[in-house]
Amino acid sequence: MRVFVTGASGHIGSALIPELLAAGHQVVGLARSDAAAAAVAERGAEAHRGDATDPDSFLDAVAAADGVVHLAYDHSFTDMAAAAAADLRTVRAIGERLAGTGKPLVATSGTLLLAFGSDGALGFEHDTRPGGSRIDVENAVVAMAAEGVRGSVVRLAPLVHSDLDHHGFAPIMIRIAREKGVAAYVGDGTNRWPAVNTRDAARLYRLALESAPGGTRLHAVEGEGVPLRTIAETIAQRLGIPAVSIEPEQADEHFGFLGPLVQLDNPTSAEATRKLLDWKPEHPDLIADLEAGHYFRTQD
Repeated sequence: MRVFVTGASGHIGSALIPELLAAGHQVVGLARSDAAAAAVAERGAEAHRGDATDPDSFLDAVAAADGVVHLAYDHSFTDMAAAAAADLRTVRAIGERLAGTGKPLVATSGTLLLAFGSDGALGFEHDTRPGGSRIDVENAVVAMAAEGVRGSVVRLAPLVHSDLDHHGFAPIMIRIAREKGVAAYVGDGTNRWPAVNTRDAARLYRLALESAPGGTRLHAVEGEGVPLRTIAETIAQRLGIPAVSIEPEQADEHFGFLGPLVQLDNPTSAEATRKLLDWKPEHPDLIADLEAGHYFRTQD
């Protein structure tokens, strides 16, 4: 299969390219810059110069592919509404180009979207929301099944971790802890975030590309969730600083844009995903990754 991948030079893309190549697929990776093109080529894929926010720059590559994995997203968090709107435009453009072909499109969402208003209920693949943020992308891709596109969505855990992770939530939380001199959690810290190893997530994207039915939502989580207090205590131990509880009204000042998110309880099931695609996480889990020390090496 000739696979076109957006976000190919990024965190998950760096694991997905070798995952696809090892399975015998050809890979074409979208690259916005010379540096990104070099990174894609170094991993053994063909680079296609273009910008994920400008579909006209890559829709010819979409048409030439046998399937598409869409990973690219603006994670600057400077204007989250604009980032979500741009992502929706891109996904719709890809879907229009693939309409009637039966080809697969695997797009990306997140499990945290299920936590808003859930009161800590366990989130399942069949759980949906009517709209908002990246939920609109989920719903658009699922609806593409009626247009002859085998669309599926991978909901990523908020903590996608490994030695390949340099800009995700784990490095941000570690940086904040170093700057503040404490590793904080909100309240009693029993609220949970799920996690997944980057390489396990990459394998799930490949399996979805190869065989997920159209209209499928999948969960990339290695367990139902890790208490935020446990995460903070592990970071604190590694940095040699205290782990402390802060009040909810202190969260925004302490964590910045993460303030509202670190208060969410997001227990998530992947049972249906595992059964459907015979997917099972095999790489080190979050706590093992934090204890391994690679997240802290550049800061020691």
